[in-house]
Order: sequence, then structure tokens, then C-alpha cells
Amino acid sequence: MSQATAIVTGFTILTFFVVLLPVSSSENITQPVAPDTACDVTTNPSFCKTLIPSRARSDLYGYGRYLIKKSLQQSAKFSFLLDRTVRGKRRLSPLATGALNDCLLLSELSTDFLISSLTTLDSNDTTNLPDAQGDKVHTLLSAIITNQQTCLDGLNEASFLKQRDPLHAPLNDDKKLFSVSLAMFAHSWVPKNKTRKAAPGAAKHKPGRHLSDELAVREDGIPYWVNRGIFRMNRRMALEGDSVLVNDLVTVAQDGSGNFTTINDAVAAAPDKSIADNGYFVIYVTAGVYQEYVSIGKKKMNIMMVGDGINQTIITGNRSVVDGWTTFHSATLAVVGQGFIGIGFTVQNTAGPAKHQAVAVRNGADTSTFYQCSFEGYQDTLYTHSLRQFYRECDVYGTVDFIFGNAAVVFQNCNLYARLPLPGQNNMFTAQGRSDPNQNTGTSIVNCSILAAPDLAADGKTQSYLGRPWKEYSRTVYMHSFIDGLIDPAGWSPWSGDFALSTLYYGEFGNRGPGSDPSRRVQWPGHHIMTLNDTSNFTVVNFVQGNAWLPTTSVTFSAGLD
Repeated sequence: MSQATAIVTGFTILTFFVVLLPVSSSENITQPVAPDTACDVTTNPSFCKTLIPSRARSDLYGYGRYLIKKSLQQSAKFSFLLDRTVRGKRRLSPLATGALNDCLLLSELSTDFLISSLTTLDSNDTTNLPDAQGDKVHTLLSAIITNQQTCLDGLNEASFLKQRDPLHAPLNDDKKLFSVSLAMFAHSWVPKNKTRKAAPGAAKHKPGRHLSDELAVREDGIPYWVNRGIFRMNRRMALEGDSVLVNDLVTVAQDGSGNFTTINDAVAAAPDKSIADNGYFVIYVTAGVYQEYVSIGKKKMNIMMVGDGINQTIITGNRSVVDGWTTFHSATLAVVGQGFIGIGFTVQNTAGPAKHQAVAVRNGADTSTFYQCSFEGYQDTLYTHSLRQFYRECDVYGTVDFIFGNAAVVFQNCNLYARLPLPGQNNMFTAQGRSDPNQNTGTSIVNCSILAAPDLAADGKTQSYLGRPWKEYSRTVYMHSFIDGLIDPAGWSPWSGDFALSTLYYGEFGNRGPGSDPSRRVQWPGHHIMTLNDTSNFTVVNFVQGNAWLPTTSVTFSAGLD
């Protein structure tokens, strides 16, 4: 039995009654309203009204739970349909097969996210979710829309999806269902204004020493940043003068002196579904060039991967769309497992600009962190796919849309370098993919440097822009950053005609440098010269709820703009 079949079998009886019976009024906190009235708060009222039985009477909270349960049913059905399609069709191009397999992975993730969301909602007797739980559900429901859109994009990229294909209708209908479910949740449970502040003493987390000074190995093969005695006694690792709870530590060395010679073997040895309270599984990757495609799967949670530093530990690959890979599956390093931490290494995609989309890192791991890492590619270098992410003191190199995706992500104190693209191409630092107005996603760039790589600096002809709108509700902000003269005075580039220019949110606040002058920026309805009050929505504490999870990583961060 396939995983998709098992999912459907496990939920058939539950979802049958969920769909056919009206919502129980026992959940009511506020006055019940008719389905037509409830649906008016969603993104697609007419479609919403076809989902809820006309005899149902509930409040918005009840309708929200109902729609999420229906989303779970449909997600499981779609996984089953995808699995049958992959197994049943024998004459598919490698690109189409890859796109279908990507869809199957994404659909199974969406099913997991919906189960987790319902578990959270059903464990609370009141309509007032604790902040952390509300943020988590909002994040997961946002991610299922991203997963569905990624599947749709991949099938279109492979020229697979036709109007009469059996996947066409469920793909589009489920996307609409997920959207109205998110809208109902956002309208009911999510506060309109999030004004959280860091707890006293937690606004900044600054370990005492610099990681690059500590990434050396003693004669016993253990890095200096690991206090062997502490590790043995209570499973704590001394990292930069602070401590991180560790469950186990293994070493990867190509010369055979460690526990493993490949990174993937070390990842396979990590326990499945480990709990954060039990500590990280630490993979120390010694200096060297590792030519492998590394995958941190959904079961490999709370892994910390540490290298010997940028350009010392290098993971490299060259997959690209031109060579038959989907954008999603072209990544040299793909991360899905929750709580991943990457420290002190370089990831490359060396396909080159002529191969177009070629991802170095694809990150779809919730509460994931990269610190002092480098990501090198050309088009589509860093795919911040979904969920909550944080990058600190990292370098990102690329050309077209080289930071893209639909995560809620904050970059702090990073260097973003535009490289020399193909003749006739323009550089786009970002292409943010928010496709629904209720998603809590976007790209926040804080205290970073926007620069030209040496090859571009020597060219002097290529136009470079802060970003362009990949999807309709694209959202990106630059705050307190240095923007060099390579950026065109207009700042931002359209995607196609007037697409998304009134629905996007592009913001700038307190930037400096020759490319930061706001007076010549685009005059789009969605572009904003932000106020100080606007910026609070895009800080670590509010945008990715970093104060709840970043301290346990021992990675430097600032909760605000400082």
C-alpha cells in the first residue's frame, strides 16, 4: 500500500461525515451565521458557498474547522490520485515524471500540515489560540497553498498539465479550497495587528566568539567548539561561548577519518522525528569539496550541520532545468526537516547562466536557520520555498531572481551579490512568490549589503533591480541596508505589464548607499516608503516569531532593526 493510499484509507470514514453533516453548533462562541454570510470573508465567496452545506449553522470558528477538515480530505485524495498517475503512465518525459514526484512530495507534506493544524485547533477549547500555536497554524495553512502552487508551476514547466488531464480540476479546485480555508482561519483567529516585543534581555542574542575562529579540529578529531567533557556529561555543546543541547555528534571526512565519508550517509544515520528537547543531531562536515545532492527529508528533524567555514566545506552540484530537472528538484541541498541549522559552509550550483533555473539551496523547513554560509549560483540560487526561515551573516550570489520562493524569511547582516548574467538579461535580487493575500509570507532584508560581484562590477552595463513580482501578492522589504550603485534608480522591475503592481507590497526604510535614493523609485500602488511603524511587521519577533525558537540555536540575531 502506498503512503497516499494509507492516508486516504485512514481518513475515509472521518471525512465522509465531516463533509455530509452540518457543523456542530457546540463550537459556537459568537452568534451563528449563515454559510453565505460566513463565506463573504473569504477570497472566493461563490466557491466557498459550494463547499458548506446550506443547512449548516455555525460561527466563523466552526466554519474554519470545517473547511480545514475538508482540505485534509481533498489533500489526501489528491495524493492518491498523484500516486496512481505516477504509477500508471509509462510514457512520460523525465521532466514530467520529476514534476509529478515533486507534486506527490508536496501533497503529502500538505496533508501532514493539515493534520497538525487540526490537532492544534481541536486541542483548544476556546477561540483564542496562544500566539505560538496561532502563528504555527497560520504558517502551515500558508504553506499548503505554496505547495499546491509549486506543483502547478512544475507541471506547467514540464508541459504536462492539459485542460483534460485528470489532475487539472483537482489542482485548481483544491487551491481555491485551501485559499478559503486560510481566509476563514485568518479572519477568525489571527489578530489584525501583531505588536509583540522581545522579552527583556532577549532583543539580541550575541554569542561571545566568532564561529570562524572556532572551526578547527583538535588531535582527537573533535572540533574546538565542542567541549568534550560537557558533551559527555550532559549532552551540551559549547558553541561560540554559548551552549546548545546535543543528542549526538558525527563527523564526515572524505579521507575516512570520520564516521562517514558522505554527507547523505550522515543524514541517513540521524534519528527520525527527533524532538527538539532531546537535542540536535550534529553533523560536522570537515573541509573538502563534496560532490553530492544532499536531502534533509521531512523525518530528519533538528539536524545541525556545521562545516569548516565558507569556501572550506563546499557542497556542489550542477542540476538545471535545461538538463531536464524541475526547478524544485534541481537543488544541490534540499532541506525539509523542521528545525534545521546550517553553519559555516558553501553550497554551489555550477550549472552556469546558460542553464537558466538551477538551485543551490531549496529550503522548506519550518524554523530553519543558516549562519555564516554561502550560496552560489546564477538564476534561482536560493529557493526560500515555504514556512519560517532565518539567515544571518550569509553570502548569496546570483543573477535572475536569485532569492525566490514563498517563505516567511528574514535575512540579517547578509551580503547579497549580483553576478554577470547572460547578455541581454537583467539581474533581479528577489522574486517573491506570495500568491494569496492571507499568507503570512514575504522576504525581509535587514541590515544587509546589496552589492555587485567582481564580474558584474567590471561589466558596468547590466541593469540590476531589488526585485520583481513573481506572484500576485509578492511581498519584499529592504530595511536599514546598504544599497550600492548597481541598482537602477527605479529600484524594482515589473514581471509582465501591470501584473501585480497594485496588489504587491514592496517596502523600503532607512536604507543607505548610492542605490538607495527613494526619490526616483517606481510609482506603483504597491510600492511603499515605509514608516517606522510599518517596519515592526517585518522584524524577527513579528514576522517569523524568532524569539520563540532562535535562542535555542545559539545563532546571533536581532529581534528588531538594530
